[in-house]
Amino acid sequence: MARSLVTIDLRALQANVRRLLKVLDGTELWAVVKADGYGHGAIDCGRAALEAGATALCTATLAEALELRAVLPDARLVVLGPPEDIAAAREAGLELTVADERLPEGVPLHLKLDTGMGRWGLSELVQPSREVVGLMSHLASADTDLLFTERQIECFRGLTEPYSHLTRHLANSAGALRVPGSRFDAARCGIALYGLSPFGEDPARDGLEPVLRWESELAQVKLLRPGDSTGYGRRFLAGHETWIGLVPVGYADGFRRDLTGTEILVAGERRRVIGTISMDALAVELDREVSSGTPVTLVGDGLLLEEHARVADTITYELACGIGARPERSRRAVSDA
Repeated sequence: MARSLVTIDLRALQANVRRLLKVLDGTELWAVVKADGYGHGAIDCGRAALEAGATALCTATLAEALELRAVLPDARLVVLGPPEDIAAAREAGLELTVADERLPEGVPLHLKLDTGMGRWGLSELVQPSREVVGLMSHLASADTDLLFTERQIECFRGLTEPYSHLTRHLANSAGALRVPGSRFDAARCGIALYGLSPFGEDPARDGLEPVLRWESELAQVKLLRPGDSTGYGRRFLAGHETWIGLVPVGYADGFRRDLTGTEILVAGERRRVIGTISMDALAVELDREVSSGTPVTLVGDGLLLEEHARVADTITYELACGIGARPERSRRAVSDA
């Protein structure tokens, strides 16, 4: 095995697409594959999502969309970020998002309204030009604040009702799963596509399957005597004889320094990460001596990325985007749909 192995299960991704489509009940699913598919691989995941019934792919940048266009010539591609090279977008057959009064010509547009997110978007809807094919906004707290979400929905509905012949899209993953009023004509789903919960819960609660699996192995096993330490800063001091295993994964691979204390699986058993996580390695506390080469699961087999996110006081989005599979450090495999 390489230092670690990241496996992307496209069968699980397609199951998530079908689950979302069932929940959406007629509303189109637009798969968000920005940031290289939240670290899962935009091309593989985008293609699989379309095959399972998604009707469009959404990116954050023109460059992301152009990379997809090179391998998906017929896909509907929507760039959610600010317009960049209009001519290049026009030539590639992309759709652009516009958040102010400047409406480019000769390219399909989606007008973005600010209904409470406080970021990109118009406060009032300008007269749509003939290039405008969609009206959109962005939910700020569909995962935590239903009352404010309902206010955003009603604001969006009121502003766009005169133009209901255009495609209206507001829902994100949280809205699509649990706020029916947010669904309108299309839902832009990202995190749920990858089997991660937008609510920080077990994704199985919403019928989702994790797509990413991350594995490694114990590179060395050693015994710490009382008073011995492991890692920078001597943050872990052995109070008694303690077996530890060293895993060749660290923050350069996306296993962050603030994940000390989280659990990983060693030969299928939960074990606590101890000491300071370094750039290239982490230490795990063992209950006995085991062999070097013993398999380690960092994400998978019931060990959820949501658990790591709670330890790091962050969200799964950030962790997933940070997991690296650069050939010189790790290996990435794709399990066919």
